[in-house]
Amino acid sequence: MNLGATIIKSRRSVRSYTDKPISDEIIKETLECGRLAPTAMNLQPWLIGVVTDRDLLKQIADLTDHGKFIADSAACFVTCGDKGAKYYLEDCCAATMNMITCLQAYGVGSCWVAGDKKEYGPKICELLEIPPPYVLTSLIAAGYPKEIQVPKKKPGKEIFFTNRWKPEEE
Repeated sequence: MNLGATIIKSRRSVRSYTDKPISDEIIKETLECGRLAPTAMNLQPWLIGVVTDRDLLKQIADLTDHGKFIADSAACFVTCGDKGAKYYLEDCCAATMNMITCLQAYGVGSCWVAGDKKEYGPKICELLEIPPPYVLTSLIAAGYPKEIQVPKKKPGKEIFFTNRWKPEEE
């Protein structure tokens, strides 16, 4: 197995963090990996940032419906997309996954928290002074894992196919 596959296969959503801060080098590399994600027509329709201020992290956590653990993270990466770009959501999701993979490579746990279509999106954009036409697409809580839970995943035989879908016979 190659290094990329190992990193991807080892990634888990982490919602419980230690107090250890994330270095500026790792934060910078993570933002760079987001910036370098592929985009339709190379439009790069995003603003990508990071929040490390404890008060702002708590405010973001309080606004979310399923991201209360953001308050205890060392950092929260924020991706906002230009809603006028046809494929802003796909492009911003690619940037989000690049950043999550980068964090995992450094041993930093993360959890993707939805932003697009969420009622709290405009409130978080206002809090962070994100200008229109950008909308919140994702939040990534990040920090060194206090614990890691391994969820059960569907076996490949239930979801993989080649050319056309044909369920395996029992």
